Amino acid sequence: MPDGFDITLPFLNQPFHIYFYGIIIMLGVLAAVFLARAEARRRGLDAEIVYDMLFWLLLAGIVGARIWHILTPPPSMVEQGITTQYYLTHPLDMLNIRQGGLGISGAVIGGALAMWIYLRKKKKSFAVWADIAAPGLALAQAIGRWGNFFNQELYGAPTDLPWKIYIDPLHRVPGFQNYEYFHPLFLYESLWNLASMFLLLWLGRRFAGRLKPGDIFLTYLITYPVGRFLLDFLRLDASQLGGINANQAFVAVVALASAGFLFWRHRPDRERL
Repeated sequence: MPDGFDITLPFLNQPFHIYFYGIIIMLGVLAAVFLARAEARRRGLDAEIVYDMLFWLLLAGIVGARIWHILTPPPSMVEQGITTQYYLTHPLDMLNIRQGGLGISGAVIGGALAMWIYLRKKKKSFAVWADIAAPGLALAQAIGRWGNFFNQELYGAPTDLPWKIYIDPLHRVPGFQNYEYFHPLFLYESLWNLASMFLLLWLGRRFAGRLKPGDIFLTYLITYPVGRFLLDFLRLDASQLGGINANQAFVAVVALASAGFLFWRHRPDRERL
């Protein structure tokens, strides 16, 4: 399966390779921007703020995603000697995203931090704008996961189910070279994120009078981690820290903390105050 296509520009002496992964990621970003602007207008807020924040959110998201990958490289890369220590001693390779990877947890952390700094300087509510961004973030993830399809990555354990996906021998993780068909984990996560988006939009409309600023974002911090936690049981190349699935452990903590905070905000004795 091709991972992209070549184009020749007048000022280049050789073809320039365009990756489907990059195209799909940008489609996800555009969809998120469209949805966030629509949500901002629905709330009577200035939708242009979405454009104003976009560059900084993208930059911080990419940096955060790359740092997360550097700190938690998958076992398949560790076997090749590409560890956190390797990156620290080869700093230029930290920047080589085409030969490395990105971690969604780091992207969310980086983007949220950039949004908080930007909105703090503009004296606007982070909680309100995080609620506006959350459905679009889930949509961007749903679309972006299809980039993994073209890269033949993010697949699960071997399976014979009707919706199984074929993986070329070159892209099979060590120990599974003799298997041909695997769970399309990217598809499962894409559908989960799409469902999360609809849930967040529905909650924002159905319970508009009862929700506090930040509740939609907190709900996202429950729904995505729960899905990721469950799906990681099928993942073959999960990043490890001390023998523990790093991403699975992290999202479990995030989901529990977010659920606890959401319950605390709406606990019955607090509502009567």
